Amino acid sequence: MTPGSENGDLRTRAEALGQTLPPLLAEAEMLASTVMLGEHGRRRAGLGDEFWQYRPAHAGDAARSIDWRRSARSDAHFVREREWQAAQSVTLWVDPSKSMGFTGAKGREAKGARARLLALALAVLLLRGGERVGLAGLALPRSGRAQIVRMAARLAGETADADYGAPEVAGMVGHGRAVFLSDFMGDLAGVESALARASDRGVKGALVQVLDPAEEEFPFDGRTIFESMGGSLSFETRKAGELRDRYLARLAERKDRLAVLARTVGWHFSTHHTGQPAQSALLWLYRALEGGR
Repeated sequence: MTPGSENGDLRTRAEALGQTLPPLLAEAEMLASTVMLGEHGRRRAGLGDEFWQYRPAHAGDAARSIDWRRSARSDAHFVREREWQAAQSVTLWVDPSKSMGFTGAKGREAKGARARLLALALAVLLLRGGERVGLAGLALPRSGRAQIVRMAARLAGETADADYGAPEVAGMVGHGRAVFLSDFMGDLAGVESALARASDRGVKGALVQVLDPAEEEFPFDGRTIFESMGGSLSFETRKAGELRDRYLARLAERKDRLAVLARTVGWHFSTHHTGQPAQSALLWLYRALEGGR
């Protein structure tokens, strides 16, 4: 079989797979379309085709780099800079643990469903921008339409038996970017270890804590039985309302700890709950990978 026929076969199989995928991919592409910012570069000067900005000419700039038309409108000389558009590798990890299956209200999507939607929509945006995107431990970063179909299939089928997950760093590309999406309700030692390993490879990125509104508000009162999604933990109380202040304080401490861990290695951190529009989290993520907030 020739290389061309292999590529054609892969595309045919990927497109056929795409026809059988759940609505996740279509929903992700629709979400991405609401946040499309156009083609993007790395927002710093370098090799590329897209104009970025003018800057005053400095000693040592070649005469051919000066934009004489722009300079004619001023007493100074200006250089026309272009954006650096080298493709970048971005690795996504979406927590597949049982805790991500929680939803506090009938009809509200589970945390895991929202995390998968955000990851796939972000992948759509990045792939359209010419980046390479992959899933940690599941799919190495690649470009092209076939990759988004491949990622959708992997995300739709990934589950874990553990109550809580720890970020996976397999497949991360040195000096690339990464995103971890989880409720981060388990032992934070796994998060700390993953961030340290990512930092050692020069990887920058973002942590997104996905929570249900019930986990943010703790609307429980009276007799309540709290159980982990996998059933390994259980706690019963007759006065749940008396636990609210302590719970919210512990949650705030956890968020602060995650923010510190991220900041220490030059990452970004944000909390998103499933009662909020997905667009806001997607836009934040996109900007965080560009270096903004």
